Amino acid sequence: MSRAEVVESARPVSPLWTFGLLRSELTTTFRRWRTLALLAVLAAVPVLVGIAVKMETSDGSSPGGGGGGGPAFISQITNNGLFLVFTALAATLPFFLPMAIGVVAGDAIAGEANAGTLRYLLVAPAGRSRLLLTKYATVVIFCLTATLVVAVSALTVGALLFPLGDLTTISGTQISFVEGLGRALLIALAVAASLIGVAALGLFVSTLTGSGIAAMATTVGLLITVQILDQIPQLHALQPYFFSHYWLSFADLMREPVYWDDLTKNLGLQALYAVVFGSAAWARFTTKDITA
Repeated sequence: MSRAEVVESARPVSPLWTFGLLRSELTTTFRRWRTLALLAVLAAVPVLVGIAVKMETSDGSSPGGGGGGGPAFISQITNNGLFLVFTALAATLPFFLPMAIGVVAGDAIAGEANAGTLRYLLVAPAGRSRLLLTKYATVVIFCLTATLVVAVSALTVGALLFPLGDLTTISGTQISFVEGLGRALLIALAVAASLIGVAALGLFVSTLTGSGIAAMATTVGLLITVQILDQIPQLHALQPYFFSHYWLSFADLMREPVYWDDLTKNLGLQALYAVVFGSAAWARFTTKDITA
């Protein structure tokens, strides 16, 4: 720790200054062209899915898929556009959403070091722990924002291209459109919560290098590797501990009554990853020599 950091860390930090730091981080993150491009890609996925389903069913045929969970929601879109929300989240969760989170999280610390602004941030009266927590809070907020962008885009496209109304749950019961909207919001929140483990992992990787590109590439590479391993039958004993294993459990929110077992396992697993890799990121960042 430099002399400037020691002096500044001895000063009391105003809560208003902390909120100002968070606001500054959010503004910086969401003004980047890279961030806007990622959100645009995420918003485009429901548009493409909706148009594809509309074109496929224009002659009265049924869209591909079947069954009750995950991507099979696509078979219900023509009956109710609200199902496009569930389908879009299922389509983006395995790759697009975690990739976007990995890019933002991987660049959080390493990008500052690469740009030469990290030492400047540490001179401010935040301290390393507060700065790291602010970075993580920014990534978590981006998780929620990215998920809601997909959901809102899907709801808009679904309303424009398909009818809306009461919908049938996976269990075969009918619920009102208003309750369906509530379920859609809960599903979006569950998907966002499914990404907090990835956010912590990306932040940890970001503390290991001074190259933003290397951190982003490593995080995305780990995401792809883990999801490949999650599909290998011989690793079934380890798969319940992979952060992606219960990602599609959000489909259970469309059951009546809601099946909570896999949902709680997913939330618990994400919390575990957040604690483990968040602690590892803190241990690395607070002892790291900052040269840029």
